[in-house]
Amino acid sequence: MAEYVLVLNAGYEFLNVTSLHRAIKLLYKGKAEVLEIRPDREIHSPSVTIDMPSIIRLLYYIVSPFREVPLTKKNVLIRDRHNCQYCGKKGNTVDHILPRSRGGKDVWTNCVCACGHCNTGKNNRTPAEADMKLLRKPKKPMYITWFLMKWDIGLLNWNKYL
Repeated sequence: MAEYVLVLNAGYEFLNVTSLHRAIKLLYKGKAEVLEIRPDREIHSPSVTIDMPSIIRLLYYIVSPFREVPLTKKNVLIRDRHNCQYCGKKGNTVDHILPRSRGGKDVWTNCVCACGHCNTGKNNRTPAEADMKLLRKPKKPMYITWFLMKWDIGLLNWNKYL
């Protein structure tokens, strides 16, 4: 069961994404209700057939802490959609705008996706010193925006709940 289900809090705010297996457990125990189903998708057991849930809502409220997107290589690449921020081609490395050796920090506003060619060409310099321009100023992603990019929910019916 590699399917995923959007979980909303009792007040209809986004809580998390869970596995189909966990969502069915929450439904079976009466802790959640189905808000949306996947069309033409069913789950079969020997005695029961149910529609596959796409979005569920908990029937009780959970206090959710403020969420921050952790700064990782994978998350920087997701934020920049794997596009080199210097030339626009496909990128798979992370470049520090102000190099760490020169006091640059590991923060969202100092890290960008770069292709190997641009990252090597920039070397241990700032973009101005390397005569390179950023296509986009980097910023810290908001959790929901990052979530949408990470899960690429274009094909799912989650948009109206997020």
